[in-house]
Amino acid sequence: MTDRLADPATTADDGPDVTAVIEQQAPSRVRPLTRKPGARGIVVFFGPLFVFYAVFYFFSVAFLARTSFQDVSLSLRNAVSVGWDNYRLLLDDPRFIDALRNNLVFAAAAIAAAMTIGFFIAVALWSGVRGRALFYAVFLLPSLMPIALVASVFRTMLESRFGAVNEFLRSVGLEALAQRWLIDPDLAYGVIVVMFVYLIGLPILYYTSNLAVINTSALESAVLDGAGPFRLMGGILFPIMKNTHKTVTLSTVLISFRAFDIVFFSTGGGPAGRTEITGTYVYNFTTSGTNVGFASAAAVIVLLISLIVSAVQLRIYRRAGAS
Repeated sequence: MTDRLADPATTADDGPDVTAVIEQQAPSRVRPLTRKPGARGIVVFFGPLFVFYAVFYFFSVAFLARTSFQDVSLSLRNAVSVGWDNYRLLLDDPRFIDALRNNLVFAAAAIAAAMTIGFFIAVALWSGVRGRALFYAVFLLPSLMPIALVASVFRTMLESRFGAVNEFLRSVGLEALAQRWLIDPDLAYGVIVVMFVYLIGLPILYYTSNLAVINTSALESAVLDGAGPFRLMGGILFPIMKNTHKTVTLSTVLISFRAFDIVFFSTGGGPAGRTEITGTYVYNFTTSGTNVGFASAAAVIVLLISLIVSAVQLRIYRRAGAS
């Protein structure tokens, strides 16, 4: 036995065929690595998600649609059906029209900033400019933070008596420039516009991701022909990214209708409703408790506008994918 272990040739000749043993022990039918999930797997995987959406989305939409045709208080008792009266009163309310106009104005300011400042920053980051960490910290990091936190920081900085901005102006001898930033209606409106312009981190990410996959042959040819940086950006890069411009435009409009945090935690919609948007309008009427149906009608209109913009955006995505 010792000789058999010591002699490799003997072991190879007389030992068991390992391959044959494995083949005999292996199952006759090899199971595929992947297989289509059955009905049970689909229910187990998507069931909890469907229940979540059914409770928090479908129920909410159904609740809004039902109460928008009622005159009911915050207690939701003794509801009275009023038909389309809430919608008629809403469209005749100049405060709601102003709030809707503010949404569009703030969105327009953010779109203009995204297509100019944001596009320039994205190109600078893509080209490897120095100080990229500073650009990321100033513009991208705030967009990844909770918007309520950013708005609260702005409100603290712009406080009229002890805010950082006014304190700095007083310390350098420019006390005449210290203003009541959040109390004066026009100045407060400008502050909200500045905040929408500042929070362009998401459009910058859109542009940066698209720049990473573009064909650079046209740019190389333009450089060989002697084109300068501004010619490259304005004449070649900007037209190439037309689908990204559409995405930025529509996503910014949607964000403006979800910008409740920006306004509520900075100006609260004031002063005198000057900076109010549809989100704060709905919130103020809901918490007043006088007629929840009126606020529900406003929420339904905002929801319909958002759905229309989302449908247009989805159509653009599909066209871009097909092309």
